[in-house]
Amino acid sequence: MPATHARRPLRVKMILPSLIEANSPGYRPIKYALFPPLGLASLASYLDPDDEVELLDEHVQAPLELDDAPDLLVMSVYITSARRAWEIADLYRARGTHVCVGGLHPTSLPDEAASHADTVFIGPGEGAWQEFLVDFRAGRPKPRYEAAASMRSLEGIPPVRRDLIERRRYLCPNSIVVSRGCPHHCDFCYKDAFYEGGRSFYTQTVDEALAEIDRLPGRHLYFLDDHLLGNARFARALFDGMRGMGRLFQGASTVNAILRDDLIERAAAAGMRSVFVGFETLNPENLRRHDKRQNLGRDYDEAIRRCHDLGVMVNGSFVFGLDDDGPDVFERTVGWGISRSLETSTYHIMTPYPGTALHRRIADDDRIVTDDWDLYDTRHVVFKPRRMTPEQLEAGYWRAYRDFYAWPAIWKGAAGQDTLKGRARHLAYAGGWRKFEPLWDLIIRARRVNAMLPALERTLDAFVGARKPANGIGSSGPQRREPGEKSFGVDLEEHLGLAQTRQWTATEAPESDPGWHRARHRGLRLPGDDDLPSVGDRAQPRHGVDRQTDVPGVGQRRAAAVDAGAHPDIDIARPDPFPQ
Repeated sequence: MPATHARRPLRVKMILPSLIEANSPGYRPIKYALFPPLGLASLASYLDPDDEVELLDEHVQAPLELDDAPDLLVMSVYITSARRAWEIADLYRARGTHVCVGGLHPTSLPDEAASHADTVFIGPGEGAWQEFLVDFRAGRPKPRYEAAASMRSLEGIPPVRRDLIERRRYLCPNSIVVSRGCPHHCDFCYKDAFYEGGRSFYTQTVDEALAEIDRLPGRHLYFLDDHLLGNARFARALFDGMRGMGRLFQGASTVNAILRDDLIERAAAAGMRSVFVGFETLNPENLRRHDKRQNLGRDYDEAIRRCHDLGVMVNGSFVFGLDDDGPDVFERTVGWGISRSLETSTYHIMTPYPGTALHRRIADDDRIVTDDWDLYDTRHVVFKPRRMTPEQLEAGYWRAYRDFYAWPAIWKGAAGQDTLKGRARHLAYAGGWRKFEPLWDLIIRARRVNAMLPALERTLDAFVGARKPANGIGSSGPQRREPGEKSFGVDLEEHLGLAQTRQWTATEAPESDPGWHRARHRGLRLPGDDDLPSVGDRAQPRHGVDRQTDVPGVGQRRAAAVDAGAHPDIDIARPDPFPQ
């Protein structure tokens, strides 16, 4: 019979187990020292103030001390961390600790997870986690929790427990999530299984998102959202609210969203400096087969040009091994990216994750060759490709990385930029990310990754500036300097081996008061949205959309808040925002 914990504080341990690829040949330590475990830090915010909680990330804190016996162990489990997670879970269960697991892998294979854990969370954790805590304190925890779809909301949630995160261990400690899921339904994506039975894409309120941003120190932000521009109304209001905050940020989008209306212009005006874009393939038939319909008929070249004209760098994501891919796909894809001056590229081998439509289709064709989850890391071939051998596919994947990040390719990509400043930034960003491994390893071992953040900020901001007018949308990014206008130099040679200079930027102006945006958000109603409930008075609980009615820089700034809420679940797994 489980013990009752209602009368004393809980001792809680939260662990993000290391991914198998973080310890494999070709391991790049910096890739796994980018972002803190926000999902676990979000769950910690629901614990009582007097509960003792420890948050550990095995990627940056190994070797972990696992000789204690807390009341509760909570782990976020992805497919290639499952083996390690089960080892840790079995160790603690043997000591009488109640073990909870959740995330993408336990949702896809709950029976497997249940053989190693006392409680398994299915799907998003909002609602289910709060219910579990009540049950656990009362001594009656259930083996599985799956919250009703109506509980998927960020309304009134407490701030993320960032005090549990050691910022110095991460290059991007100011990572943030303001939406959940994605509005699209690609067959290789885990999302549909994870969000089954309810909304698969919903956002935080703009006011709450801006308040979270306001609490973060420094300038740089990394939005870990699957699709930051996925809800156009929310994205416009968020970016307009961020204008004048002096932020630099990176995030993810689709080609369709970049080409739609003025979203990317507003993002650039708010401080976006690089965007992760899922191009996936250059073959339209592959897009059809895998339901990547948001890319069909889209002009990839125009999307890249539009970003580059605004000074926004592009990290293109591509998948190899789709059914219409032959042995020539690697050279064609790499050559295309270099010729379009993509600053960075991320490559993946198609991987049929359990629970996805792709896995069902490949399994029905008897093309799955292994269920060893350690190999489901998008670096190994776990199925039978149609138009090449597994050996050709895996070799081509590694060759693509080698060829794209060879110095001649980096120089060629940089030469395709329109301006000298754009070329210099291309060299600094692509070269600094891939060509300085000894430096990255040194600072990781010294546990001072965050010391490189100023170098990242300077590289993102040093050479940026819209090359063309942004159709009436003002820019908070650097403006072109007239002769005689004041400028200053930034020497990054010690960080990246490249000398750089930059200009004064509007984001450094006195207007960048951290609380300035709040005064602009007063609150107007917009009842009756097609896909969202209507909103009541701002003094009452909000369940709809408050809308910005005037364009910033043209008219008055009105309230902006999109209530389509989300709560960080136990595992926040997203498209890989940085290349291997």
